[in-house]
Amino acid sequence: MKRLLPVLLWGTLCLAQAGPPAPAKASEAEERELNTALAEAGSSPIEFIRALEKHLEKYPDSPRRLELERALVRAAMENKDDRRIILYGERVLARDQDDLQILERVARALLASDARDTSERALQYAHRYEELVRRMRSQPAPARVGPGQWQEELDRGLNRALVLEARAAGNLGRLDEAIALAGKSYQAYPTAEAAREIARWESRAGRDQDAVEHLADAFTIPDARATDEMRAKDRARMGELYRKLKGSEAGLGDLVLQAYDRTSALVAARQQRLRSEDPNAQASRVADFTLSSLDGAKLPLASLKGKTVVFDFWATWCGPCRQQHPLYEEVKQRFRDSPDVVFLSVNTDEDRTLVGPFLKTQKWDQKVYFEDGLSRALQISSIPTTVILDKHGAVVARMNGFLPDRFVDMLSERIHDALKD
Repeated sequence: MKRLLPVLLWGTLCLAQAGPPAPAKASEAEERELNTALAEAGSSPIEFIRALEKHLEKYPDSPRRLELERALVRAAMENKDDRRIILYGERVLARDQDDLQILERVARALLASDARDTSERALQYAHRYEELVRRMRSQPAPARVGPGQWQEELDRGLNRALVLEARAAGNLGRLDEAIALAGKSYQAYPTAEAAREIARWESRAGRDQDAVEHLADAFTIPDARATDEMRAKDRARMGELYRKLKGSEAGLGDLVLQAYDRTSALVAARQQRLRSEDPNAQASRVADFTLSSLDGAKLPLASLKGKTVVFDFWATWCGPCRQQHPLYEEVKQRFRDSPDVVFLSVNTDEDRTLVGPFLKTQKWDQKVYFEDGLSRALQISSIPTTVILDKHGAVVARMNGFLPDRFVDMLSERIHDALKD
């Protein structure tokens, strides 16, 4: 998904707040009309927007107005409709300023113009965005997100907030402030956009040599969000400013190579730092993960290469997990003499302090690992879930939930099948 990182941060941050209130109840007549209108709109975002707008015209005092306006702004985002993003986004933010996604998209839409009034409003929203991201730094990573990935998400969020503040400040004529804010954005998380923003305001301030170097950074930095079209524009602007300074492009290649070395080293150092803080920060394959156990020991899953691995994903609050547990233990007993089969109990609780006392109360085996982001990699969407890997590390079976009468035999059969591969 193209917007996975921002969606993850926005969604997690919003859920970490008090949370939106339950949808208000409209009259039966209004509910019927709304459901009919949405059904007729089908899957078309444009028709969806029109249906909601017509509904709110007819029911301006609808108890679901905030909910419907929030849906309108999100549909406008999908449709890249800046006018409606601003219209409905500002209405939602007037009542709820903790929605990260809407804060950023409204600010960006407002900054499509460099007008003073829109820049002032954008600056307020960007400030609020920054406040929310900074608040999250004092909180632990949410469940199913490793600490390294969470740190990266927060740094990206801070980068986006500061780059928006820089653009707004620059539009308001505060060039030194804009340069400083863009520089902080680049320090928080080095991206082509942040480097480009530094160069924009350095050039406006008459610092063309500095602008050329930062455009070279934008041109060379590894950044999946930087399109070929963006890089082409960075190259053209860099060449334009360099020729203005030097009279030709002689020597520009050396400057670009220096930027390449500089930005590559910067990104590599960041990745190394994340790996040292969280061995799963860059993990994508199951074998890349290292799980931490209840007693603090570490288990690199790569060490299980050649084994058939059975993961049991569960949580202390999960009633069905408790019902499945003795059945899972029965399967383990069937394979107790099979050295090529490894059973791993993987806890997914948000609050890990609950796990130890729970195990003692339930008299379960204390050999438990925390998921440390693995459930995201394996796309675990419900629990209990059992996942089996073959000796090559490939997923060969997945059991979402369980059938009490058949679980033991079903899981045993799947393990035997995995051993044959």
